[in-house]
Amino acid sequence: MKAITRRTSRLVTVGALAGTAVLAVSVPAFAHVTVQPEGAAAKGGYAVVDFKVPNERDNASTTKLEVNFPADHPLASVMPQPIDGWKIQVTKSALAKPLEMHGKKITEAVTKVTWTADGKGIEPGYFQKFPVSLGALPEDTDQLVFKALQTYSNKEVVRWIEVQQKGQEEPDNPAPTLQLTAAADGHDAAAPDATAAADAKPAAQSTASAKSGTDTTARVLGVVGIVVGAAGVAYGVFAGRRRTTAA
Repeated sequence: MKAITRRTSRLVTVGALAGTAVLAVSVPAFAHVTVQPEGAAAKGGYAVVDFKVPNERDNASTTKLEVNFPADHPLASVMPQPIDGWKIQVTKSALAKPLEMHGKKITEAVTKVTWTADGKGIEPGYFQKFPVSLGALPEDTDQLVFKALQTYSNKEVVRWIEVQQKGQEEPDNPAPTLQLTAAADGHDAAAPDATAAADAKPAAQSTASAKSGTDTTARVLGVVGIVVGAAGVAYGVFAGRRRTTAA
């Protein structure tokens, strides 16, 4: 009887622990506002990044996002992509130290981009990506920190502004942080338009080469046709002479 009781007790304990484990696994991970590049974000280059905003409330929608750009590493080019259902406001400020971009001096830079919903915004259970093209990325740092404010339809504001400190646990409200990769060896940073032009040049050269090859083939076939035609005429004349002689 005692053995049965001990086995029952152990089974109850194991069952309780298993139940606790299931509950722990089923608890959803706490989502944050984050920033991730579409591809690589190499130092000295340009990149398109997405600010990913999850809605963390069951009874309110996200209706506004404010992203502050780093003042210690100003970016000369910041271009948000239009999004249906959202108004975009780009705020610029004068720079204490002008930047140079493609031989031109830049005296101001974007310090904040604000997205405001026209309609329902980001409803409970959904997330939204806010794409931005930016550059040239700095070469003297490994990351860029973007402090963000998320506003809900019930007027609640969540401030994602805490900077992650090396060797410490992640803060409750971490700021979106973009990790930069090393610049590619022997590759000059180019603006998006310049990159597109460079990509188009090899294509144009390939088209020209193909056209040249086609023209050459046509000329060769034309010469062959002339030779064959001449041979046919010569054969006809020779055959006519033989018939005349035989007669």
